[in-house]
Amino acid sequence: MDVSVDSKSGTCAEHGEFESRALKFGNRVMRWSMCPTCADIARAKTEAESREKEAREAQDRMERRLGEAGIPFRFRSKDFASYVAGNDKQEKALAVAMEFAQNFKTHYENGTTAVFSGLPGTGKSHLAIAIAQSVMSRGTAMYTSAIDAVRMVRDTWRKGSEKTETQVLQLLATVDLLVLDEIGVQYGTEAEQVTLFDIIDKRYRDMMPTILLTNLNKSGVKAFLGDRSFDRLREGGIWVTFDWDSHRGTT
Repeated sequence: MDVSVDSKSGTCAEHGEFESRALKFGNRVMRWSMCPTCADIARAKTEAESREKEAREAQDRMERRLGEAGIPFRFRSKDFASYVAGNDKQEKALAVAMEFAQNFKTHYENGTTAVFSGLPGTGKSHLAIAIAQSVMSRGTAMYTSAIDAVRMVRDTWRKGSEKTETQVLQLLATVDLLVLDEIGVQYGTEAEQVTLFDIIDKRYRDMMPTILLTNLNKSGVKAFLGDRSFDRLREGGIWVTFDWDSHRGTT
């Protein structure tokens, strides 16, 4: 049977005239091709949906393996649109956070560490969660307090634990973006410092981006984490100071 390609003019209500093609098997014509612009749009949509599905599945697997939710349900409404920037400093903080999310591929390749420092209620968690939710549309993100991260590791010390300390540290170290909140709220014991250093250091060595949230200033963070961890933060890092009054309830 002879096989050939036939063509004819077609008209798309959205994009105008185009050349439609179809395979011919003898006298039988297969389905005519649709508007190429519409086809490209449909293909891009399908590919984006596929990427988002893969990202959701990867996030779900990561959360199940850690036994922790990536972002608490209470905070999942936090996004850039709902952040209230009432002054230039808040506008700058918002711009830094949006840049981090929009250019996450670059920050992922560079292993960027960002520190959001300021009093409670100034919007640090809001912007960090907005970044994490953006990342979760195409990868994995984990938001947790530093003490909960330490607890995840300590729980592996219990007899009968299903996970080893190495496995938990590996999961925390390999999630695409790790947000550690409440740095400095802990007791600051040597054991906590060692665990936090292990997490920060492994992400640093593997060039994995990390965001730390703290109420402490630079000297306070250095005293709490220790010189080694603080040095990891300073190298190629971003420090944003949230030095305005709390507006809890609007962020």
